[in-house]
Amino acid sequence: MYIHEREEWPGFSWDEAELCPLLSEARHEQGLLLGQMTSLGFPLREEACLLVLTQDAVNTAEIEGEILNPRSVRSSIARKLGHDDASPTPSDRDVDGLVDVLIDATRNYGHPLSVERLFGWHSALFPAGRSGMKRITVGDWRKDETGPMQVVSGTLGREKVHFQAPGHERLSDEMARLISWFNATAKFDPLIKSALAHFYFVTLHPFDDGNGRIARAIGDMQLARSDKIDLRFYSMSAQIQKEKKLYYDTLESCQKGSLDVSAWIHWYLNCLLRALHGTKLILKSTLNKASFWQQYAADRFNSRQKAMLNRLLDGFDGKLTSSKWAKITTCSQDTAQRDINDLIKKDVLAKEDAGGRSTSYRLRQ
Repeated sequence: MYIHEREEWPGFSWDEAELCPLLSEARHEQGLLLGQMTSLGFPLREEACLLVLTQDAVNTAEIEGEILNPRSVRSSIARKLGHDDASPTPSDRDVDGLVDVLIDATRNYGHPLSVERLFGWHSALFPAGRSGMKRITVGDWRKDETGPMQVVSGTLGREKVHFQAPGHERLSDEMARLISWFNATAKFDPLIKSALAHFYFVTLHPFDDGNGRIARAIGDMQLARSDKIDLRFYSMSAQIQKEKKLYYDTLESCQKGSLDVSAWIHWYLNCLLRALHGTKLILKSTLNKASFWQQYAADRFNSRQKAMLNRLLDGFDGKLTSSKWAKITTCSQDTAQRDINDLIKKDVLAKEDAGGRSTSYRLRQ
């Protein structure tokens, strides 16, 4: 029996005594992180938030098997938040739509959830009305025209059904109940509500596709309410991507059990803690970047140099060569080499040890 088939559904329960230490630790880590971020000053907070939102978008898509270009995602976020992007990259409608959902969920966390808002999110995720090659119902609850909504794995003829969602005929009433519950003030900890909101939505699986991405956006929306700040400094999706198998295994086991979802909340809070700890790397990257530009504030760089230096500071994929420089900045090989030589002269870049035709460069600091 699936959890949504039980008579007492959706009367979730959990072991408060078991979860109390985790909640206390998570609250403590949240407080430390928000204190550190507040001390950075507005520009650095915005830069850290840009990094986190980029992580969030790339990873929430990757969990569903969709690979996005991080530079394209970052440019889309920067553009929508009104930030200057040192090296803008074009983005397509799918990227812009996902970014719209994440920004709306976190920046407008105080606005109530509604059917219309969820339909808007879903339409933004699938602007062409298709999931891959398949046409799907967009901006409305699934119709189940080809059979029940099932989460399936395995090859054709050897499929394994991991979960079957409630039928279409139940969705309108079930979603109205979820939305009312989400918008009401809870008598329990907001972090537990974030875990429950994610689980509740993904169990109903109300759309033909995009349920995981929207469930994670709703969870993030509740986390923003808990933090009482519209800047995101940690990414649950990035951490979920790192432990995706356990994420799906825990969901599956709890959706087939009783309405005691302690195991799910326990995993979710631990995942949150690991996400909070992971933000230390983002904080370090943000501070390093700020320190770099402060150190070279008196130097003059052209637009190509600024763009490439920001790429190196954000974490350049592979080795930087003059040919890559020319391709990325759309300039000639000679111009690229002059740009690089100028930065070497200014003690900004250094040659890697290997020379010859494979000459590559790195930041000196």
